[in-house]
Amino acid sequence: MQWLAKFIYFKLLGWKVVGNTTMSVNTIKKAIIIAVPHTSWHDFFIGILLRKVLNIKTNFIAKKELFTGPIGWYLRSIGGAPINRQNKENKVEAIAKLFRDRDEFRMTLAPEGTRKKVAEWRTGFYYIAKAAKVPIIMFTLDFKNKQNNISEPFYPTDDMEADFRFMKSFYKGVVGKITEYS
Repeated sequence: MQWLAKFIYFKLLGWKVVGNTTMSVNTIKKAIIIAVPHTSWHDFFIGILLRKVLNIKTNFIAKKELFTGPIGWYLRSIGGAPINRQNKENKVEAIAKLFRDRDEFRMTLAPEGTRKKVAEWRTGFYYIAKAAKVPIIMFTLDFKNKQNNISEPFYPTDDMEADFRFMKSFYKGVVGKITEYS
């Protein structure tokens, strides 16, 4: 299926991968992967193609209620992990436990937390990376240039403000599918 993903991604859609094209995350079994800007449902489709093009297994979390029946089987088969959002448990710790309990877990998410334009990113991914002691890998959803730029792994420090400045600088000038939400 990788040949089909490559054909669609490179030939039909005209996208390219730049930056960490060897995706050193292949040697890193656990990481938080952040995708920015998240402006459209198309982002999911590009992400699914990209992981197949790079031949890398990635994961995501979703509310546990989605993981029942055939849909639950499908979500698990594409890397989904259920999380209980109803109880009072600390979500950062619950997700960090997913990292501890698995030999391989690369969680992909959008730090904006929505497809709409936001002034600030949510911080949960950062705290999860610190609690799980895993790096953050950034990749762009640049529809203007039709490219995914992938960063080298970044290990958060104890200076959250500086870390966020660094991460946001990686995305400077990147334009999402819906330009006004970028």
